[in-house]
Amino acid sequence: MTEASETPAATAAPTAADALSEDQDRRHAEKMAKKKAVRDKIVAGKTIEKGLLIVHTGKGKGKSTAAFGMVLRAIGHGFKVGIVQYVKGAWDTGERTVLERFPDQVTIKALGEGFTWETQDRARDIAAARAAWDATLEMLADPSYRMVLMDEINIVLRYGYLPVEEVVEGLSRRHPDTHVIATGRNAPDALIEAADLVTEMTMIKHPFRDGVKAQAGVEF
Repeated sequence: MTEASETPAATAAPTAADALSEDQDRRHAEKMAKKKAVRDKIVAGKTIEKGLLIVHTGKGKGKSTAAFGMVLRAIGHGFKVGIVQYVKGAWDTGERTVLERFPDQVTIKALGEGFTWETQDRARDIAAARAAWDATLEMLADPSYRMVLMDEINIVLRYGYLPVEEVVEGLSRRHPDTHVIATGRNAPDALIEAADLVTEMTMIKHPFRDGVKAQAGVEF
């Protein structure tokens, strides 16, 4: 072995780029530390815990999808959940197939008979909406339910099949720890006003406009 091979390689001297990177890292860490302190202070001031009225509305896709995501989250926490489907009762949906595997935690009432342009019978639609609302009231009166999903109720409210004032008043009498989710386009102003959390889904693009039909695993 030569003398040169026994000599350790020289350590490269720090460059200006290295110094700049270290300075950026330091300033980033300081900035994030300040943000964390502010955030921690904000979070510490949020002490209220209560059942929320949540509304998913708008023309974009994902209203029911997001609601069923919350249902799955609630199941994961061991909560009992009630689901009333106001329109899609006639559909064989994937979410219903999955949730029926949790009979001790989930009660599903699929009481809708399809969209109003499918039934073409206003009296029948009103009767179905009334049956769905009665089932919802039973769940709201039972304190064992921690979450109740009223899927597509906004549609029946839009068509006047249920008085929105009656629905808002009924929701106000639920157990204080019960979360309620209402989905569907065109949520009425009174329901939005009563809600704690409102999300409007905005449609940017939709494959239906390009001739793509509703598909299993995406729409139902």
